[in-house]
Amino acid sequence: MSKVLSAVAWPYANGPRHIGHVAGFGVPSDVFSRYMRMAGHDVLMVSGTDEHGTPILVQADKEGVTPRELADRFNRVIAEDLVGLGLAYDLFTRTTTPNHYAVSQELFRGNHANGYMIEQTQMVAISPSTGRTLPDRYIEGTCPNCGYGEARGDQCDNCGKQLDPADLITPRSKIDGEAPRFEETSHFFLDLPALAATLGQWLDGREATGLWRPNVIRFSKNILDEVRPRPMTRDIDWGIPVPLPGWEDNPSKKLYVWFDAVIGYLSASIEWARRTGDPDAWRAWWNADVEPDAVSYYFQGKDNITFHAQIWPAELLGYAGRGDRGGAPGAAYGVLNLPTEVVASEFMTMEGRQFSTSRGHVIYVRDVLERYGPDPLRYFICAAGPENQDSDFTWAEFVQRNNSELVAGWGNLVNRTASMIHKRFGEIPAAGPLQAIDEDLLAAIRGGFETVGGHIERQRFKAGIGEVMRLVGLANAYVSATEPFKLKGDDERERLGTVLHVLAQAVSDLNTLSAPFLPHGANRIHQILGGTGEFVPMPELREVDDLDGGPGYPVIMGDYSATPRWESRPVVPGTPIGPPTPVFTKFDPSVVDDEIARMRGDG
Repeated sequence: MSKVLSAVAWPYANGPRHIGHVAGFGVPSDVFSRYMRMAGHDVLMVSGTDEHGTPILVQADKEGVTPRELADRFNRVIAEDLVGLGLAYDLFTRTTTPNHYAVSQELFRGNHANGYMIEQTQMVAISPSTGRTLPDRYIEGTCPNCGYGEARGDQCDNCGKQLDPADLITPRSKIDGEAPRFEETSHFFLDLPALAATLGQWLDGREATGLWRPNVIRFSKNILDEVRPRPMTRDIDWGIPVPLPGWEDNPSKKLYVWFDAVIGYLSASIEWARRTGDPDAWRAWWNADVEPDAVSYYFQGKDNITFHAQIWPAELLGYAGRGDRGGAPGAAYGVLNLPTEVVASEFMTMEGRQFSTSRGHVIYVRDVLERYGPDPLRYFICAAGPENQDSDFTWAEFVQRNNSELVAGWGNLVNRTASMIHKRFGEIPAAGPLQAIDEDLLAAIRGGFETVGGHIERQRFKAGIGEVMRLVGLANAYVSATEPFKLKGDDERERLGTVLHVLAQAVSDLNTLSAPFLPHGANRIHQILGGTGEFVPMPELREVDDLDGGPGYPVIMGDYSATPRWESRPVVPGTPIGPPTPVFTKFDPSVVDDEIARMRGDG
C-alpha cells in the first residue's frame, strides 16, 4: 500500500466553473483517486478555491462587492457543484484561510533564507483607466519569439517561451483592450536560474520513467531552455502579505497569486491533518523520511503546466536548499516531495469554439447537473474528454453517447438482468454446472480488473472506460447467445438459473469496474442487485469553523474507509431482487436543439 497524494488544480473563485474546467482537473482526478483507494492505497485528495489576484478584484468591482464577499459566494457555488459531480475530496478548502496564509509565508521565508528569493526591479503593467496593476495573464499581444498573436504576458502557449508583459509586441489588456503603461517597481523574484540545474535533473529522471504524458514532459523541459528569475510578489492590495520587515505592512505589496495557489496542495494537506486530530499526519504524503514510497499526482489543464512542472518544484527545491546556492531545509516542513507526475489534460471546446463566459458560449457544471445529472457528464468526459489531445463537446455527441452507450448498453444490461431474475426467481439463483460460454464471459470480465486498473493507474481514462464498455458488450452478446428468455420449461430451469447467476455476477463485476467512472450509477446498480447502503462512498459538503479564528466556510470532505476493493466479489444466491428501475435516463433528441438555442440566447 502506498501513500498517494492526489493534488487537484484549484478552481478560481471569480465565477462558477464550466464543463471545460472539470474536464481538465475534476473528473480525471476523481476517477484516479477512487480507483487508487479501491486498489488499496492510502489516498489524500486535496484542493480548494483559489481566491487571490487581480481577476477577483476586477469582478468584485463590477458587482460592487468586496473581494471577500465575491470569494465567499463562488467558493460555496463551486464546492456545491463539485459535490454534485461526486468528486471525492478528502479536503476541498480555500486559499483565504489563516492556515494557508501561514504555510505560504513559511515557504516564502524558507526560499528567501536560502537565497532563492531575490529582490529586483521590473517593469509592471498598469491599467491607465484604473491605476491598478494588471496580472501577466490579463495581458496579451504578439510573441516576440514566434509571432503568435495571442501570447500571454507570462508565456506563449504556441512556442512555450516564458515572457514578461513588456516583452509582448502591441500588448493589450484582456479586461478592456487598453494598451497598458509600464512602471518600474521593486519585487521579489524566485531565482529560477539558480534552481535550473536541479530542476533539469529532476525532469530528466521523470522522463526516464516513461510515465509522463509526452506533451507534458516535452513542454516542461522546453521552458527550462531560457529560464530567468520570475517575480513572486505583486503590486496589489488583495492577497497574502509578504512576510519580511518593511514589506509585511505594505498594503499594496502581496505574494503573487500563483506563488500561493500551488502551495495550497501543502496547506490543504496540513489543514486536513489538523481537522483529523493528528496535526502531523500530512507528513506521510510529503516527507520522504517519514514515508519513502509516497507518490504524488498533480491534475490540471495544459495551460498550468508551467506552474506545476517548474514554479512549484522550484519553490520546493528552494525551500529545501537544493539549488546552486545551497541552503538548509526549512525547519517547519523539512524536505518536501517533488511531484511524481504532472497529469495535464488538453483543452475542451464546445460546439467547435472556445468556452467564453463573456460571449455566453458556455455551459456551467450546475446547469448540466440540474438538467441531466452527473452520470452523462462524467461518462462523456471519460470517454471523449481532452485527455491527450484537444476535444470538442457537442450536444449531439453528448446525447448520442448517453443514449446508445450508457442507456442502451450498460443500463439495458443491468435492467434486463435484474428484471429476468425478479420475474423468474425473485432472488439471485444458484449456479448449476458452467458451460464454456459461461466461463469465458466470467473470465473475460475478471481479466478487466487488471486491464482497466492498469489504464486508470496510468491516467488512460478513455482506454479504461472503453474496456469497461467492451466487456458490457460481451455480456450483452452473452444474453443474445444464451437466450435466457426462451428457457421456460422445468427441464431448463437449472440452466436458466445458471445463466442468470452468471449475468448477476457479470453485472456485479462490471459495476465494480465502472465505479471510479460512474460512482452515482454504481450505487444505484448496487441497490438493484440487492445491496444496501452505498457501494462507493460519496463526498459531503460540511460547514466548518476556521481552525485559527477566521470566518467559517464550507468544505468538501468524506469518509472513504468503506471503499470496496478492486476485485471480483461472488454474488450471493438467495439475495432478493426486486423490480428494477432504469439506471440511466434516455434523452429526447430535442435536447440538442434546445441546448443550442439556449446558447444562442433563443430560449
